[in-house]
Amino acid sequence: MYLGLNGKTAAVCASSRGLGRAVAFGLAQEGAQVAVCSRSEENIRAAAEEIARETGAPVHATAADVSVPEDARRFLAETRAAFGQIDILVTNAGGPPPGGFDETPAESYDLAHRLTLMSAVNLIRDAAPEMKERRWGRIVNMTSLSVKQPMDNLILSNTARAAVVAFAKTAATALAPYNVTVNNLCPGIIYTDRIVELTQARAAANGTSPEEEAEALKATIPMGRLGEPAEFANAAVFLASEAASYITGATIQVDGGAVKSLL
Repeated sequence: MYLGLNGKTAAVCASSRGLGRAVAFGLAQEGAQVAVCSRSEENIRAAAEEIARETGAPVHATAADVSVPEDARRFLAETRAAFGQIDILVTNAGGPPPGGFDETPAESYDLAHRLTLMSAVNLIRDAAPEMKERRWGRIVNMTSLSVKQPMDNLILSNTARAAVVAFAKTAATALAPYNVTVNNLCPGIIYTDRIVELTQARAAANGTSPEEEAEALKATIPMGRLGEPAEFANAAVFLASEAASYITGATIQVDGGAVKSLL
């Protein structure tokens, strides 16, 4: 399959580790030049050097917190300065803290709004004009299964991530005439450092072992296993490619069949 990514420029947010890093690596493997960012300058420079070394692709690192509008603009400005333009934008930010209806104060919704929704809005609004002008662009938002199946004790994520999908659907309609696609990708339980931390925390709370907690997670997945970061990255790379030219406004889960909803 022809992906048409060789020589394209991709800006991948929150990509020093985990799924963001896997997506950046996957795009670099396909010949894209990649700009990466995270809040830690040390971590993002180490990730950029590793991706460049393993793929041979040009990689530019920026220390930036995309929930801060000035940082988001600076990241994209540095991407343009390094590579000339932005063809692909992958939005990503850390999730809001857990909590349920009763214990989540009103001010927490403002923080979640800025972190999860407005980071994506600001990045897309910044990148879209040049994509429209060139009549080619790919925007992929990394979201969560909570947009299809709200999760217990994650009321902030359920609320803010659903707003990202609504914004993306509207943006997809506006940008479609310019050959710019906007899609959302929802990771299921993927084996990353975050899942290791989660199983360790659950084990400590439940008096079990991390291995037992990992098995409990697997039991919720029809495929019977955790996903690999590369499997999620493969879906993101496809949506960022020429091959996905007629897919826009979609919200796709990569979850081994965990979500039971029809849509």
